[in-house]
Amino acid sequence: MALLTNLRTTLEMIKWEHSVFALPFALCGAMLAAQGVPTLHQVSWIVVAMVAARTAAMAFNRLADISIDAANPRTSARALPAGALSQSFVRNFVLISSGILIFAAWELNRTSFLLSPVALAVLLLYSYTKRWTRWSHLVLGFALGIAPTAAWIAVRGSLDPRILLLTAAVTFWVAGFDVLYACQDYAFDRQAGLHSIPQYWGVANALWIARLFHLIMLVLLAALVFAFGLGKFAIAGIGAVVLLLGYEHSLVSKDDLGKLNAAFFTMNGIIAVVFFVFLALDLLTRRAGAM
Repeated sequence: MALLTNLRTTLEMIKWEHSVFALPFALCGAMLAAQGVPTLHQVSWIVVAMVAARTAAMAFNRLADISIDAANPRTSARALPAGALSQSFVRNFVLISSGILIFAAWELNRTSFLLSPVALAVLLLYSYTKRWTRWSHLVLGFALGIAPTAAWIAVRGSLDPRILLLTAAVTFWVAGFDVLYACQDYAFDRQAGLHSIPQYWGVANALWIARLFHLIMLVLLAALVFAFGLGKFAIAGIGAVVLLLGYEHSLVSKDDLGKLNAAFFTMNGIIAVVFFVFLALDLLTRRAGAM
């Protein structure tokens, strides 16, 4: 019973349900690699690898930030600083999740297996970057951005440079909404000597930088459509992302960050799923038309 309680608390702590952020883009990479639907074996192990990767990264982040979270009024009630979980339990949870990621990569192909420790290192490194660089948002973006490239390799066993456009797009997308999220810790980061774009340039300028990052994302998505010769559904998907990003940015201003959680959690999950649906429609209709 204690094990189940600790497990439930851990999953709540890492917001397990938010695995939806990068997973749709990983599936985009897999479908582009397969030019349609990958095998059930590939999809199943890609999903396992993605969930395990994010789980390990988030749990490790909570371990690395335990003293910071304890000092920040916004995060002091999290399970580790509040004492609801032991560090040893979460440490073991990270090790098991990392093992599942590596095993899933083994089930996919040899290249994925050999690269899995590199992916894991990138995921874990992010937790320390805000201690020394204001660009930690881009490191987080890259940690999630490697998902579509990893999924491509999982399907093909090799790399096509074109998929790096999607990795770059996801990098700037995540960096943009992470800048938005960091605005609420502007005062604490300055007091604690932590690094972030809002801490260096203020909330108002940070909001503009987040908009710039999201504009770069849209340009990269357009380049992706061109590089793969995608059609009207993929283009419509970009249009939908434009509208959703516009709404997300309308939820926050330098004088009102009260709706930031809605902007961060809800809208970005929707953006990822919507783009995947449109890209999948494009690939599937194209494949059906070729038959």
